[in-house]
Amino acid sequence: MSQLFCVLLILLVPFAIAGLAIINTGLGRARSAAHSMMASLCVAAVAAGVFFVCGFAWEGLAGGPAHIATLGGKGWNWLGAERWFFRGIALDGSPVSLVVLLELFSVGLAALIPVGSGAERWRLGSCFASTALFGGWTYPLFAHWIWGGGWLAQLGTNYGLGHGFLDAGGSSAIQAVGGLTALSIAWILKPRRGKYASEGMPAAIPGHNATYVLFGCVLTLVGWIGMNSAGAILFTGAEPGRVVLVAVNTIMAAISALLAAALITRIRFGKPDASLSANGWVAGLAASSAGCAVLVPAESVVVGLIAGALTPFCVEWLELYLSVDDPGGAISVHAIGGIWGVLAVGIFAPGPEGQLMAQLVGIATLLGCMLPMTYGLNWLLNWVSPQRVAPEAERHGMDLYELGAGAYPEFLSHDEFSAR
Repeated sequence: MSQLFCVLLILLVPFAIAGLAIINTGLGRARSAAHSMMASLCVAAVAAGVFFVCGFAWEGLAGGPAHIATLGGKGWNWLGAERWFFRGIALDGSPVSLVVLLELFSVGLAALIPVGSGAERWRLGSCFASTALFGGWTYPLFAHWIWGGGWLAQLGTNYGLGHGFLDAGGSSAIQAVGGLTALSIAWILKPRRGKYASEGMPAAIPGHNATYVLFGCVLTLVGWIGMNSAGAILFTGAEPGRVVLVAVNTIMAAISALLAAALITRIRFGKPDASLSANGWVAGLAASSAGCAVLVPAESVVVGLIAGALTPFCVEWLELYLSVDDPGGAISVHAIGGIWGVLAVGIFAPGPEGQLMAQLVGIATLLGCMLPMTYGLNWLLNWVSPQRVAPEAERHGMDLYELGAGAYPEFLSHDEFSAR
């Protein structure tokens, strides 16, 4: 019965994928809406397919075959050594098979995050190639370090740092790794045409459908509850009854983050901003994942409030001071929100001494290892084949240029008529 319950929770995760895809589409312009949805669906498929081929072999399972390096007289597990194509894995409802099922969805969700940062200028082919690198190497590597019995999880037993690095639902492996890849993509692609004036000031390019964005928020909540709950059961050994606490923590983090972002934008701009408030909601979800099984609801409220408050400031800071054009807010939402969620576990979670240091080691690994790695891989890909579309694609819209048809054929602009 508990296995069936876990399966049902895992089957909620696609709602998070659908919600994030709709949010990214709504935050972009109408002339690239179909391209955004097409890219989202294909990215999730490519990530899951590559994970099936080789990604799971690198991630592995706690206690499974792995590559071990001996340092200081202790064995440090750094890479899984399972067989490709899920060979040797009995897909029979066992905990191992449930991890496989959950990870097929999780890698797709993580790979979807950079789509928001590269919106309206990222070629479909390059997007899929980048996703193949992400699903086949970048994501499985860090996931192994925390969920596959890797060296970050061993910080407790090998180095006496609390329970080792803790992340029940993926604030690090899914959110932060996906968000840091989004940062790499935004750096490589450079801003959209017309985003920055000659003096360097960013121009507002509003999304075309706030209704999509807010509806997507509801879908993400459903998916996040399933993902956090299944992760807590499979990766931290939480009993099924603890799902109620996980769900409450997830909900409280999301709603408090939404309200914090809405209040801040109301104070700063005179009216609450719908897109930034929605981004705050998702940032709260991203931050909730790491500690969803160990925090109490009041602590989750604090986690959500801080995640929501950080979001509008981070979006502005990235645009204004770093000239990073991130149409979907993926970096502020997933990278910053995920890293804050990981840190919050060390601050709030009860446990033995050293837990905060274990979490800080994980954050340092994300910034010092995963960010340079994902940037380097995508830089090489861009060197082999430029990832950005031609200028005419941005003028006419990605829908017509790469798909040959728009998402809203009954509403054609002058540029779109002339493109035909």
